[in-house]
Amino acid sequence: MLDFSPKSLSLDGTTILITGGTGSFGHQFVKTIINRYKPKKLIVYSRDELKQFEMERLFPVSKYPFMRFFIGDVRDCERLKLAMREVDYVIHAAAMKHVPAAEYNPMECINTNIMGSQNVVTAAFENQVKKVVALSTDKAANPLNLYGASKLAADKIFVAANNLSGSLGTRFCAVRYGNVVGSRGSVIPYFKKLLSDGATSLPITDTRMTRFWITLQQGVDFVLSSLEMMNGYEIFIPKIPSMSIPDLATAMAPGLPHEIIGIRPGEKLHEVMIPQDENQNVLDLDDRFILRPPIAFGTTDSMDDFWNSDPYKESGATSVNDDFQYTSDTNDEWLDAKGLHKLLQNT
Repeated sequence: MLDFSPKSLSLDGTTILITGGTGSFGHQFVKTIINRYKPKKLIVYSRDELKQFEMERLFPVSKYPFMRFFIGDVRDCERLKLAMREVDYVIHAAAMKHVPAAEYNPMECINTNIMGSQNVVTAAFENQVKKVVALSTDKAANPLNLYGASKLAADKIFVAANNLSGSLGTRFCAVRYGNVVGSRGSVIPYFKKLLSDGATSLPITDTRMTRFWITLQQGVDFVLSSLEMMNGYEIFIPKIPSMSIPDLATAMAPGLPHEIIGIRPGEKLHEVMIPQDENQNVLDLDDRFILRPPIAFGTTDSMDDFWNSDPYKESGATSVNDDFQYTSDTNDEWLDAKGLHKLLQNT
């Protein structure tokens, strides 16, 4: 299994806040921090009191005295400012993610994903947070739906925020990756539920459809390693395998027929992490790609000059070819049934 673990990150004695911390990612993130580090405080910030209550039963303050559960919404800037007092690092995972719900309730999506992101930036500046890592999505690349467009806007907000930090020194980056094996909303738990209910076929939207795949732990490790290496302005994209949806269904239920139900509105046949139009801003570094901003904020009009002393190039990062794009159907690495089951064992 791919290992994105940070090499020398130390979070002992620090205060970390995660927005949207009661989700799938938040649970795995908290578990990982508890197992590896000794933070001063680990703050779970979210708006759902029931989910916080349930999460606190898993990670009780009596056993983990550094845990804090803070009710709040990223739409509420003043509440965020209070929550971020004396915080060193922020992981921004809160988002409205359901594609149809975002289409039906556009302003709710915009207020959470765009305005909420700006509130995170403002609160981070107010409290002189050291680093902020925002979770993005493949849907932000060439977006077809409002959710993707809102996350693209959020990416732009976090990248541009580096230009505003001045002497405060707060740094911002984003991470972008594909489907998380076993997370809420993923097709794998959906297929598992259908199979447990005795399904006689599995629904496939399109036989050509492909997706990138990453485990929840890999996602957490990728965020932590990005926190470790970031300088600001980056969007980090992991190198992860692809698999077609029909192959996935066959691997989960060999011999079971597939029912073609048609592609859903706003859904892509293939996931795009890096469009070809952005390849001039991409660096290839070991286990990840780094997408740099297309303009050099406040310094020069030339990105080549802006990144002239780029530490990633000093670490061996290289530019990509003019025809480069990173999509799930043109990926170099593919999962087979054995590889999928290995991933599932690590979820």
